[in-house]
Amino acid sequence: MDPYFWQLPLLFVVGIVAGILNTLAGGGSLLTLPLLIFMGLPSSVANGTNRIAIFCQNIFAIRGFSKRGVMPLQLALLCTPPALLGSWVGANLAISLDDQLFRQILAMIMIGVLIFTAIDPMKRFQQEDVQFGWWRKTLIVISFFGVGIYGGFVQAGVGFIVITALLIHGLDLVRINAIKVFVIFAYTFVALGVFIYHGQVDYSLGFALAAGTSVGGMIGPKLAVDKGHDWIKKVVSITVLIFALKLLLFP
Repeated sequence: MDPYFWQLPLLFVVGIVAGILNTLAGGGSLLTLPLLIFMGLPSSVANGTNRIAIFCQNIFAIRGFSKRGVMPLQLALLCTPPALLGSWVGANLAISLDDQLFRQILAMIMIGVLIFTAIDPMKRFQQEDVQFGWWRKTLIVISFFGVGIYGGFVQAGVGFIVITALLIHGLDLVRINAIKVFVIFAYTFVALGVFIYHGQVDYSLGFALAAGTSVGGMIGPKLAVDKGHDWIKKVVSITVLIFALKLLLFP
């Protein structure tokens, strides 16, 4: 029996779940990457193949947030250029470096995000029109260069890092998620190009997974806008806890 007979529909179903998780919080790639490796792909090819799904998913997620009028485009455009540069650096590192250490670091970052979102110290500062002076803009440029490096290298869990980078400025999680999908879409274009150049992509599995994550990317923005900040905070916290424990106990 052709292995694609069961691989393609399984990737589609898991992709839907991952697409919703990625749009609302993050961590969807912690489902899809191990699955691709289980299907026999080398880790570097699984890493590259997963980028097809991320790229397609965020096309639909951007459209969903924009349609609902919650896309802070000016801020998203400020975050994007440093992330693009960082993703090129990170993707080139991913071609030759092992990611085990990064996964352990990710687990600790995720626990930090869990604590931060549980306490939610910035909630009282959330406002409809956050003012960004030069120091805020400088901090964002630096932090999103780091986001790009990490996202280009491994992708899994980058959503949590983006959430942390923007929560400290007082934005609510609905607008943060809108910015997140815009930035990840842009830098994934660069990272995917690096993996394609090095021949580290399985297109059949990648597009099957992308079909599922695209459906998840359409569902996620509606849930984000309808449910709001507090509901997303619960999703983020539960998702972070599950994946952090997985990384620490089953690396």
